[in-house]
Amino acid sequence: MANPNDPESVTRGTAVQLEKARRDKLDRLVAMGVDPWGRRFDGAAPIADIRSVGERVAKEADDGPAVRIAGRIMLLRSAGSLVFVDLHDRTGRIQLMLGKKQVGPEIWKVVECLDLGDIIGVDGRLGWSKTGEMTVFVSQLEFLTKSLETPPDKYHGLVDPELRQRMRYLDLIHGEGVRDRFVSRCRIVEAVRRVLAARGYLEVEGPTLQETAGGAAARPFTTHHNALDIPLVLRIALELHLKRLLVGGMERVFELGRVYRNEGVSTRHNPEFTMLEAYEAYGDYGTMMDLTEAIILEAAKVAGTPTRFEWMGRPVDLTPPFRRARYDDLLREVTGCDPADPASVAAAAAAAGVETAGRHPDVVKSDLFEATVEKTLDGPVFVIDYPASICPLTKRKAGRPEVAERFELYVAGMELANAYTELNDPDLQEELFRTQLAGLAAEESMARMDTDFIKALRHGMPPAGGLGIGIDRLVMLLTEASSIRDVILFPIHRPRA
Repeated sequence: MANPNDPESVTRGTAVQLEKARRDKLDRLVAMGVDPWGRRFDGAAPIADIRSVGERVAKEADDGPAVRIAGRIMLLRSAGSLVFVDLHDRTGRIQLMLGKKQVGPEIWKVVECLDLGDIIGVDGRLGWSKTGEMTVFVSQLEFLTKSLETPPDKYHGLVDPELRQRMRYLDLIHGEGVRDRFVSRCRIVEAVRRVLAARGYLEVEGPTLQETAGGAAARPFTTHHNALDIPLVLRIALELHLKRLLVGGMERVFELGRVYRNEGVSTRHNPEFTMLEAYEAYGDYGTMMDLTEAIILEAAKVAGTPTRFEWMGRPVDLTPPFRRARYDDLLREVTGCDPADPASVAAAAAAAGVETAGRHPDVVKSDLFEATVEKTLDGPVFVIDYPASICPLTKRKAGRPEVAERFELYVAGMELANAYTELNDPDLQEELFRTQLAGLAAEESMARMDTDFIKALRHGMPPAGGLGIGIDRLVMLLTEASSIRDVILFPIHRPRA
């Protein structure tokens, strides 16, 4: 029995009573011979389509078209021998009117067992209520699923962001605009594929389990294959296997896939995320800039994102062409240092609180850029021509070996894409891998050299451009979400005690 002086006890007691009432209705349905878990229900039209038809029905007409729909009950109100229902599917909502006289005594007994959250299918006539509400006047009802849990309170329910993410199914049902955001994500991914297919790219699938975590500097998740008795890692990037396909003559390839990095969690990082990587033989980083721009513009179009908008309080203008700015020019503009002078860079880094002691000058320059320049980039802006020493997979600029043909695309201070003119010199690639491995702890990146990739390069990889786009971040931008967790259906969380 609930203790009236204990609010939590009262809440638990109320929940038990509400669940009992729902189970009583479940038992009544079963006693009537009605399957509370439903059966196949063919021919239901999307509610958005029904509403489109309804707009052409005269308000005074009493002979509107016959319609069939299915969905979840989101509002239920009784007026004696009439029951009004707001029925929702993923395309929208519509009002139902169920009259005792119109549906007959047998169906009315089923109507009396309805609860918020139940899923039903109905047939009826489409028209307008006396109050001017588009309405389906129901003649037949089929019970499809009984909801045994009470929905969250409309005003005090799913307000905790973490709870919404943990119970995404409820967030999708009750969260304002949540379902629309994830539908937009689907449309954005379709648009990415469409742009690439139109340009002759083939979609492929690389291995998720790998012997060596390559293509990025990140800490992998580790596992063990029992049958082969070998250690394996979950991939941290898609790059090296896609480049192997360039060697094999698949000249334009891409993969949209999950990658895994055993690192921190934040509003812009999730350990499991979706990456697009695309590679084009005989291209370069300029080719990839054009491709990136085309992908983002098409994705924005299908998401309904305007050309000019604000994201996180910052202006974004997707009018093409996107700005292009050199890395060193931006560093000079923001910090006032001379990027070609290590002492000048070190002084600017010290002023910005960036550690300099015992570190390679280009690493200091990179950290200074991250600390001072990135946050100023409203964009979209392609930042081009990075220090070569921090780009081990990138071809050097002709006549300027200290500069790598690499770009990163920034929007509102967030990195959205990364691309190179790909390095295809196997001897230089092996040398750079060894340098990279010497400077990183084994648990941070590759446990060992990917010798098979070097061997593949020795067979000859054509000159190429390569691109990576973080799909989750792209969706964040185009749906104006503030956290990556708002665009990943099931983000990772620390277990609750």
